[in-house]
Amino acid sequence: MKKQEQPFTFSRDTLMYPLLFVLLIWLIFAIEIRFGLRFNKYGVYPQTLKGLRGIIFSPFIHSGIKHLYSNTIPLFVLSSALFYFYKPIAFKVVIYGILLSGLITWLIGRPSYHIGASGLIYVLFSFNFFKGIFARHYKLIALSLVVVFLYGSMFMYAFPIDEQISWEGHTAGLITGFIFALIFRKAIAKPKRYAWEQANYNEEEDEFLKHFDESGNFIELPPENEWFTETSEISKEISEINYIFKENKE
Repeated sequence: MKKQEQPFTFSRDTLMYPLLFVLLIWLIFAIEIRFGLRFNKYGVYPQTLKGLRGIIFSPFIHSGIKHLYSNTIPLFVLSSALFYFYKPIAFKVVIYGILLSGLITWLIGRPSYHIGASGLIYVLFSFNFFKGIFARHYKLIALSLVVVFLYGSMFMYAFPIDEQISWEGHTAGLITGFIFALIFRKAIAKPKRYAWEQANYNEEEDEFLKHFDESGNFIELPPENEWFTETSEISKEISEINYIFKENKE
């Protein structure tokens, strides 16, 4: 039987997969520069049959070095957090996140090519934020706070404030991450529940609380074990024996 992996454990996968993804998008951009190619036409073009291919290809295509660089760091940070805290479902969030956010972009987007990994970044941002709150685990809540602290300003770019930015892709990513935070409930670490947090807890049967009175004063109780019980009974029998003294006349 396969040994169950402990939650929140660091492994090579935590950094390896995010790093590979980042290297891949940089490699694709390098190929464009080296051979003078433009892959923009493989992006999402809404409401067209040909534009559907962009759902798969668009996260790997960027318009320039500035666009690529601005996506690199948040992509690596947020995906690393995903693989560390939510390793059992990390690939599902990434793969399904690309597909669903791309499809939503295809449905609501303007008639233009939508490219870049920012849609996936918004999926990761939204999922890490909302899942930490829904899970009610102190470590995951802390992750939510860190995510907001680092990338909280991303919310504003989910609105049409700049014509050069695909706010539709950002909005699609936010929606997708929120949906995944609701439906991906399995394989998520649960907070440790102590005995007194259980529904069937009875404080009268708690061995620790028996050492204290109603005022909270410590009471030293005798050890309850078979050896002590048997010794007590023997001592009691010895104390009940009556001795008769007879003088030796010889």
